[in-house]
Amino acid sequence: MAVTISAGVRQNLMSLQNAATMLSETQNKLATGKKVNSALDNPSSFFTASNLNSRASDLNGLMDDMGQSVQVLKAADQGLTSIGKLVDSAKGKATQALQSSDSAARAKYAAEYNEILSQIEGIAKDSGYNGKNLLGGAGNDVTVIFNEDQTNKLNVSAVDYTDSTNLGLSGTVYSASGTAYTAGTTENSSAALVDTEDFVITVDKGNGDTAEFTITQDASMTIKDFTEKVKEATGGLVNASFDEDTRQITFASAFDFTTAAETADTKKDTAGAAASVTFTTDAEINQVLKALTGAQDTLRSQASTFGTNLSVVQTRQDFTKNMINTLQTGADKLTLADMNEEGANLLALQTQQQLSSTALSLASQADQNVLRLIG
Repeated sequence: MAVTISAGVRQNLMSLQNAATMLSETQNKLATGKKVNSALDNPSSFFTASNLNSRASDLNGLMDDMGQSVQVLKAADQGLTSIGKLVDSAKGKATQALQSSDSAARAKYAAEYNEILSQIEGIAKDSGYNGKNLLGGAGNDVTVIFNEDQTNKLNVSAVDYTDSTNLGLSGTVYSASGTAYTAGTTENSSAALVDTEDFVITVDKGNGDTAEFTITQDASMTIKDFTEKVKEATGGLVNASFDEDTRQITFASAFDFTTAAETADTKKDTAGAAASVTFTTDAEINQVLKALTGAQDTLRSQASTFGTNLSVVQTRQDFTKNMINTLQTGADKLTLADMNEEGANLLALQTQQQLSSTALSLASQADQNVLRLIG
């Protein structure tokens, strides 16, 4: 048999149920701190806030990579600073050697200079951070990504100072060198040759004929002297030039270095084993000082480049941090509840629930009065 509820009781019951529902929703908002907890609460606000929070999360992940890149750049900058101090020390040794006429003292300064060169290379090798070394050459370039779709990035190119020749500082540049000379190429030269073997130069005269010329050298012959010997012996058929600043010899003409044991198109080592700086002559010391000045300029230029890169990354790091805050704040404005307002709502709903319960009780008593009349 169906149970019939009077209109008054039904109305008060519905009011009590509505109050309970709203009270539950308000309690949930107070518990989560959000007025939009699912797409059912407000689809537009929910999905907009979700997209904003997703982008903020992606950027937050990039912040970690940017922070690591900053450390790589700082490590490289520390390396450059230390190398610069060693170059200054090396320059001091060369200057002391130039001011001395004592061969023993010069030899001592030269030994100290060569040790400084090895320490320069050591610092460059030790300037890495987390597997990346911007002073370590190939394979150490750093790419810093600034946005979530990877369309904005900064590429920081590594330099190789683990070999001091890349700074123009090497014993082999200023004394005997093991450099090989090949037809039509430019090669590093040395201050003096130590190989006294004669050279046979085979020159293509351009009409199908060839001519051979013998270049005799001795231990006192410099590469510059050798250049002039080549031009003199060949009567100008070989175009050779020597650069005093870079200490490079250039053979522009097509020819081959050969000896009795070699065939055409082979290269000839002009100087046996590499030797270190000796500071034997003023000319050599002045060449070293010139190279050290060039090294200082190179280091300052590279430090400026790394400094600019570091500034860019740090600026983007700050920008990204602020952007994350902006995105999260925007998402919060769409979804977070006003706790004061919801607290007031809870109090009002609790009062309404109590009143609804009282009204339902009164409506029920009215129905019971009918029973009393029947009784």
